[in-house]
Amino acid sequence: MAGVLTIGNYLGGPDNIQLEQVFPGDQKILQYDFPGAITNWSFVIKSQTIVVNPITFDRAGEPNFSNSEVIGYFPVVNVADTTGGTTSTYVRPVNLSAGTVNIIVPKNSLYAGPILPDARQNVPITIFSVTWTGVVDPVTNTPAPTSTHRWAFLQSWTAGVTPGDPVTYPGFTAITV
Repeated sequence: MAGVLTIGNYLGGPDNIQLEQVFPGDQKILQYDFPGAITNWSFVIKSQTIVVNPITFDRAGEPNFSNSEVIGYFPVVNVADTTGGTTSTYVRPVNLSAGTVNIIVPKNSLYAGPILPDARQNVPITIFSVTWTGVVDPVTNTPAPTSTHRWAFLQSWTAGVTPGDPVTYPGFTAITV
């Protein structure tokens, strides 16, 4: 019997990626609290949807990826880029001096195609990456830190979403081995 394989083990290692099951119409606010001022920092947000087949679930309803395979993907979507002082409706500073910023995960824009109602076959999972770049430390001339955090949003079917196979949606690229 295969062991349980979490999304972190499957796509990136422990504490490297967070998984949530969502509906396409959900909108999330991810609040980041950095340990100091974030004035003049830039944020780049991108998403890309992969299609995974199959996914099993344990008794508690947690996905198990031990027998899963990424069978294809959709193009990268550039959600936001605040480089050079550009503003974005998806990056909302709460308190620059305290290091708090809200990142908006927009509804109906990560993956808008059909979803199979059974939640186990050809499941679209949108990888939402938040990359931040700080500023050069003027005292020590330390380079600007850059880091990325990823979220995996397992897309679930609900009323109002077209029932169907994501691999038939325009833009899907199959991975062939």
